[in-house]
Amino acid sequence: MARAGGRVAVAGVVSRVTGFARTLVLAAVLGAGVVGDAYNGANNLPNMVYELLLGSVFASAVVPLLARARRHGRKRSREFTQRLLLAALIALAVVTVVTVACAAPIVRVFVTDPGQRHLTVVFAYLLLPEIFFYGVTVLASAVLNVRDSFTAAAWAPVVNNVLVLVTCAVFVALPGPVILTPATMTTGQVATLGVGTLAGIAGQAAWTVAALRRTGFRWSWRVRPIPYTWRPVRRAVPLLGWLLGYALISQAGVAVTMRIAFDHHGVSVYTYADLLFQVPYGILAVSLLTVLMPRLSRSAAAGDRAAVLADLGRGARYLTVALIPMTVAMVLLGPIVCTLVFTGRVDPAGARLIGITIASSAFGLAPFALVMLQMRIFYACNDTRTPTLLNLTMVTVKITTIAVAATVLPDRAVVVMLSVAASLSYLAGAVAGHILLRRRYGLLGFSTVTGTFNRTAAATVIAGTGCLATVALLEHTRTGPVAGQLVTLGGGTLVGSIAFLAAAKMIGIPEIRTARALLTP
Repeated sequence: MARAGGRVAVAGVVSRVTGFARTLVLAAVLGAGVVGDAYNGANNLPNMVYELLLGSVFASAVVPLLARARRHGRKRSREFTQRLLLAALIALAVVTVVTVACAAPIVRVFVTDPGQRHLTVVFAYLLLPEIFFYGVTVLASAVLNVRDSFTAAAWAPVVNNVLVLVTCAVFVALPGPVILTPATMTTGQVATLGVGTLAGIAGQAAWTVAALRRTGFRWSWRVRPIPYTWRPVRRAVPLLGWLLGYALISQAGVAVTMRIAFDHHGVSVYTYADLLFQVPYGILAVSLLTVLMPRLSRSAAAGDRAAVLADLGRGARYLTVALIPMTVAMVLLGPIVCTLVFTGRVDPAGARLIGITIASSAFGLAPFALVMLQMRIFYACNDTRTPTLLNLTMVTVKITTIAVAATVLPDRAVVVMLSVAASLSYLAGAVAGHILLRRRYGLLGFSTVTGTFNRTAAATVIAGTGCLATVALLEHTRTGPVAGQLVTLGGGTLVGSIAFLAAAKMIGIPEIRTARALLTP
């Protein structure tokens, strides 16, 4: 598991590095003003609609269903997979066509400014077809994961990032105004951004489909849509209602967040901060969760309660060791990173605001990963009701926090609170998820997780103290702004990393020793 997770993590590193480069280039090209908000807002719409109508069904139900089908033999698994894919592709095509037709009404829900609304609608028409390709990517990745093939799908986002970077290069080369506004952007500029971004998602889907073919999977064009595809769909019908309820609740939170972000001119700041928040999660947590999900599904299908709880504890320990130090690093170094990389690409005030947002919301990183692990336990057991109720708790906390912030705080503080509210909801979800798992399984054996947390926290405090002292010292001695920030960032990172590893060795954190031993050839 460690080796498979390590390979996924390597792909995750490349994916996040190229994604970070894409974010910086988009920020430099579009800024964090009206045009940047229109593009980022429109680019979020396919994610919202996809998650609302199909995303949770695919991500949460497909892997357990396919894992159970494999227990009945290769022939049965192949037929079930073919029929499920066909049913899903038909549904994706229908949803995509309907959503593109409704692009203008969807945008009107979020954008009030007429000029910005028109540009956002144009981008929405170009970007909403991403829904179909997102679904293809998730379906192909699910089949790959059930076949214990994890790495190929993990590289797919790199294809997307590279194509978007190429798109930005073409955009810069196009003739057009230097100062971008919704009124001055040319048709060629808008079309290049929209079509290029869509091509990135389509390329990502094509990569996963090609990876699936390399495993020996072949699509059977002789599969008849009706009534044969109804059999796997019928298996999913009992799960469907609660899954759609989960998605609807989630998107209520997203809709409130996007509306408040548009009203307070913070869509781009919130989007860039959220992308940076996702970097350590995508590298350190997704790799582990990707490998764990098929294992959990197989253990749950076999009724092996001990194996399920063992993987729960194992996942929680490794997530703790990976993400607690990253949380402190984001608090201490996040503002420096954002000031360094975003200044000159967005206005200085926007760069500082992104850094403040990252530092203020970093506490939600570990709870976010833990609640995602808890969700996978419930879904592996074909329980879609409990995650929906859990999500209701999280979204209630999020919307309440945002509503209070929007009422009493100024614009800049409200933009920061959008991310803080999300982190508070993750914390509430992790606590509620632990209580619900205790109620179902009894004692979870989390005494070892508590011990790991205490040891990791102690090592992190030592590392954070060293990092903070180094940053404070270098802040007073640096000369040039850019070079000084690079030196401060490098020095703080180096001292903090060395201090953490030394403290971990002195205190004794078994998970670090185990991972190092397993990953060593």
